[in-house]
Amino acid sequence: MTPSRLTARVTLESSGIALALALPAAWMGGGPAAVGVLAGGGLAVLDFRALAARVAGRGASGSLGLVWLLASGLRLTLVLATCAVLFAMGWAHPVALLVGLTVLPCNLIACGLRGADERN
Repeated sequence: MTPSRLTARVTLESSGIALALALPAAWMGGGPAAVGVLAGGGLAVLDFRALAARVAGRGASGSLGLVWLLASGLRLTLVLATCAVLFAMGWAHPVALLVGLTVLPCNLIACGLRGADERN
């Protein structure tokens, strides 16, 4: 599987999983729980897409320079600031946001394992 196909697959599957988890979260925890799951899933997907685009644009040089460090710091600062605003305004439940944020890494690992299984 090519990196662009993996990125697209993880993006679509993670978005669908977060949306599917938001429905029971809304039933169990109300609006802030649903917003938390959706916001966490959305933040994870956007961060992953930005990271994948940065890695794809790096080319064959493979150098991790100051620009890479600054871009990573800015990306993570924006995620942190968004989470802080969601918590401060009471729009998202912290546990639900954490659930949403963990959807993508779990899905990425599952996609990697499926890809490894297909090769063997």
